[in-house]
Amino acid sequence: MGAAMRRIHVGNALSAFGLGFTVPYLYVYVAQVRGLGSVTAGLVLAVFAVAALIVLPFAGRAIVRRGPLPVLLVALVTAAIGALSLGLSASAGTVLLSAAALGAGQAVMQPALATMIVDCSTTETRSRAFAMQFFLQNLGLGVGGLIGGHLVDTTSASSFTLLFAIEAAMFLVLVAVMATVRAPRAPRIEEAPGQTGGGSWKQLLGNRAMVQLCVLGFVLFFACYGQFESGLSAYGVEAAGISTSALGTALAANTLMIVIAQFAVLKFVERRKRSRVIASVGLIWAVAWAVAGYAGLGHGSQAMATAAFISTYALFGLGEAMLSPTLAPLVADLAPTGLAGQYNSAFALVKQLALAIGPAVGGPLGASLHGPYIVAFLLFSLGITVLAVRLGRQLTDVQNQPSLARSRVVTQGGAPADAVVAAEA
Repeated sequence: MGAAMRRIHVGNALSAFGLGFTVPYLYVYVAQVRGLGSVTAGLVLAVFAVAALIVLPFAGRAIVRRGPLPVLLVALVTAAIGALSLGLSASAGTVLLSAAALGAGQAVMQPALATMIVDCSTTETRSRAFAMQFFLQNLGLGVGGLIGGHLVDTTSASSFTLLFAIEAAMFLVLVAVMATVRAPRAPRIEEAPGQTGGGSWKQLLGNRAMVQLCVLGFVLFFACYGQFESGLSAYGVEAAGISTSALGTALAANTLMIVIAQFAVLKFVERRKRSRVIASVGLIWAVAWAVAGYAGLGHGSQAMATAAFISTYALFGLGEAMLSPTLAPLVADLAPTGLAGQYNSAFALVKQLALAIGPAVGGPLGASLHGPYIVAFLLFSLGITVLAVRLGRQLTDVQNQPSLARSRVVTQGGAPADAVVAAEA
């Protein structure tokens, strides 16, 4: 890795570390510690999603025109202000405004950092760069959550203020780190006279492969990430009788699987077609939903149900480890020169939409209609496999399997080498 990429990865780890301090405890903080009730706490979570959906279309345009670094710095300062004010807020109005600032800043960080990774990597190194990003994000979230859990005290609002202050400090430290990054200058696109921002969106929507990838991404995030802390956890508690401590163990198993498996699966993923890797993830997640079905509907012992439920989260983690070096590099490879920021923002927008709808649909379904919930999401997982196979038909050989480009370069380089040997003889 070059110096710029190292700083970007440090930035990813710091931001995830800061988020880990507060994300697991946000609902408890608003509803109980501040005494604002479950409705306000639910609105805070909704505000995060709404803020992201509002700012991401503009973020993509700004990244394309100004570059990812200035956009990232503005997003970090906004998130730091939102985090600190959230820790000091005592009324519903200030809590919601603070959550909007924090949510908007967090949302813009994702495509800005992704675009910087694209600018600082090549097609050959991009998969490893995004795998490292995902690894450090999960590690940072896990460590931050672990430390935050020891600092927090539900009887003391000041302990939560400390957590949000640490989160804000991490964002500001990240500003200092990222301000030193000297990334390669990627082409920037200036608007022609009379052209509107809708032109680049129209160009994106005309890219069939990117549109199919966005549809696939929506199903991926809806059927997995959108269920972790809503439908699947509600199903585990109501249908399988999983305790809150076992639920925490399941989430830890998910993170542990990612940390252990990330680089173990990387060589396997790099040598395979991306569409087939994504299709395999759909099958793995279908197995995960079947195991979850056994946990809640199999009428086994409580110990077996708990083990099966924890295994479900671990299987999801294996699929996530396979996706991290696959999805983001594919988005970058589909983007025309200078439009990586636009494409990253569009994909982040799809992700946020899925994460907003997923809990709203999965939560009530997982809590009350246990059998239909498992069947529905098992079918969604199989749908991922079908959509991935269809996407593969829209990709070029090199887009689908970048290792082919390397092998072709080696093959083309072989003839001159032979000629040199012959000449020396």
